[in-house]
Amino acid sequence: MKPISDVRVVKTTESAFIKPFSLIFKRGGHEIKWDLIDSHNGVYVIIYNRTRNTLVCVKQFRPGVYYQSIPEYDRPKEGVIDIEKYPPSLGLTVELCAGIVDKNKSLEEIAVDEVREECGYEVKVLDMQKIISCRSAVSSAGSVMTFFYTEVTDQMKISDGGGLAHEGEDIEVVEYSIPQIRDIVTQSEVLNGSSSFLFGVLWFLTNKIVMNK
Repeated sequence: MKPISDVRVVKTTESAFIKPFSLIFKRGGHEIKWDLIDSHNGVYVIIYNRTRNTLVCVKQFRPGVYYQSIPEYDRPKEGVIDIEKYPPSLGLTVELCAGIVDKNKSLEEIAVDEVREECGYEVKVLDMQKIISCRSAVSSAGSVMTFFYTEVTDQMKISDGGGLAHEGEDIEVVEYSIPQIRDIVTQSEVLNGSSSFLFGVLWFLTNKIVMNK
């Protein structure tokens, strides 16, 4: 991944990915205002490499994670962030291969695209096993997360992956052995792993590893 530098906090009024708004309603005659975020649905893919018996994941810099990793008393509302004091590595997260639903394609087709773009493996729509669809953060957003499972081999690798540079993606492909995955889920804190990643790891260990013992 390319180095991160010149980190600044700026005010924004519009976004192509999320739109803040408020919903006002009455509960028992009392008016309530609730702040919400309109965001895209997403697909998440658990990728197992049969050749090396590893789980294929991705690592990338997440600005939101980085910002929230700074103590609140030192978190600027606007201006430059001291990256010597708060290195960008605080914002590196381990995740499942994933993408937003913003194309006129089936969820399976979008999942196939993401596996190719992010991880460099060529899989087919029929290789995508749907696991579950569920809601993401229900307090401020209600977007739907759909999880898939697929298996790959080294022979299916067609590129290094890394995401689409013109969309601002800079993704590192990482692979974990089964013992490493087990170590992750036994930690008391996994602050560099998303909830979707942890769900995917636990599903994989429960449904694929335990069943194959």
